[in-house]
Formats: sequence, structure tokens, C-alpha cells
Amino acid sequence: MPTSHFPRHVSVLLLASLACAFAGNHIAARIAFDDGAGLLLAILCRSGVTMLALAALVLWRRQFARLGAGVLRWQLLVGLLIGAQSFCIYSAVARIPVGLALLLINLSPVFLAVLTWALGGPAPTRRAALLMGGILIGLLLALDVPGIVGGQGRISERWLEGVLFSVSGAAFFAVAVWVSEHRLARMDGAVRSMLTMALVFTCTAAVSATSAMPGGLSLPASTAGWLALAVLVLLYGSAFSTLFICMPRLDIARNAPVMNAEPVAGLLLGWLILGQQLNLLQLVGGGIVVAGIVLLAYKRAG
Repeated sequence: MPTSHFPRHVSVLLLASLACAFAGNHIAARIAFDDGAGLLLAILCRSGVTMLALAALVLWRRQFARLGAGVLRWQLLVGLLIGAQSFCIYSAVARIPVGLALLLINLSPVFLAVLTWALGGPAPTRRAALLMGGILIGLLLALDVPGIVGGQGRISERWLEGVLFSVSGAAFFAVAVWVSEHRLARMDGAVRSMLTMALVFTCTAAVSATSAMPGGLSLPASTAGWLALAVLVLLYGSAFSTLFICMPRLDIARNAPVMNAEPVAGLLLGWLILGQQLNLLQLVGGGIVVAGIVLLAYKRAG
């Protein structure tokens, strides 16, 4: 018997709440990083707790994974890609305003459309191409490129690193989504995500055991940092697990664009909690980016 969907307003409210929780996780991460917490420590805590929550869900549903050699290599690739994406997103959040980092990382649908076309899929329609062009224009505004060109802004090394990490994270995520859709589509979503989190945890632990990233496991310097780390784990783990528990009833094909509220929530929470502000032109650009991504997602869902 097919699972009934939640009423539309319930699904939209739940997805918007999850988007805010994911944004809040990045706000908490910035607070923890500013207090001295290591980036690898944050990824280990986040992926470890989420892996355990998803493992409990998989065991409860009795959805055990049987991976053939062909599927295993693709699952390993997805785990590595999400691990790289996790590293990039936290590296970006540590360097630039959270809302701006999330705007850039949410460009993954644009990368996915181009990647799908490059790998033999359908070419973007004229409407999609226009939307992607509009998104890029909005992105230039959000990055304050006009102000930089006009000499009113400046590009610091830290700012540039944050932008590059964000764009790289979007690209890694787009490739991971393509592999999941085209090579792992038959695997249950909760099982795939549990294995992905396990691989992210394992890879991060392996890097932590080397000297590749000094200070990666540094502990927070104060109670505020520890509290932020705990909030980070709680928000991400609960949001990720809730998403997969409720997914059959959320009518994702219809309502997924609501999740694009994450960068908006990041901008608002970054302003309220961290005092991070963007100028009016950047906010307009951010609005254009979010609107374009939502329209692209609705088109794809349809």
C-alpha cells in the first residue's frame, strides 16, 4: 500500500524547518571555529552522530545493504565526494559570512544540470539557460563584484579562499548527486546515506591520524565553543535523520525547492546571531540567486 503524503502545508513547513536547522548548523559551526574548534573535529562529530542515527533507522526498518562490486565503487566515490564537500563547506563558513557561503554552495543544481548535459543527458532548455544566466548575474552581485571593480570593496586572501571552497563544495555535491541518481538509484536512501556518513567519518578519522591538517582536532577554548559544537551535531543529525524518516510522506518531487530556503535562513541567522551583514546590492543578488535556483528546482521536479 503506498504511503500517504502529508498535507502540502505540513510538508512545506517541515522542509522549511529542516532548511533552517541545516543553516543553524553552519552558524553553530562558525561560533565553534571562532572559539578554536578544529574543522576535522566538527566533521567527525557531525558525521559520527548522524551515522549512528541512520544506522538505528536502517536496523529498525531492517533494510540491510547488499553491495556488489559495481555498486561498492560508486558508493565509495559518493562517500569521498561528500567528505570533500563537508570539508569545503566548513572551510568556507570559517572564512566568509555564512549566508554568502550557503548561497554559493546552493549553486549545485546549476553544476548538476551542466554535468548531466556533458555526460550525455538532455541539454538545458532555453528557460533553464536563462535562469542559470540570471543566477550567475545574481551571484556577481552577491559577491559584491561591482563594488570590488569600482574600488569600494577589496578581495582578501581569506575571502577568496572562502569563495573557492564554497564553489568547490557545490561542484563536489553536484557530482555526488549525479552518481547517486545514475549509479545508486536502486539503493534505499537511508542505507545509502548511512554508508556515506560512515565513509565521511572514516576518511576524516584517517586524515586526523596524519599531520596533513595541523589543528584539525583542536578543542574549543570555552564553554560557548563546546555548546556550539553540541548544537551543530544536534541540528545536523536531527535534521538529516528527520528528512529520511519523513521523506516518503513529504512529496519531495513537488516540495523539494522549499529546501532552498537554507541560504536565506543563513543570511538572517548570520545577521541576528553573528552580526554578519551584506550590503543592499549583495542582498538583491542573493535574492536573485535563490529565486533562480527555486525556479530551476521546480522545473526539474515537474
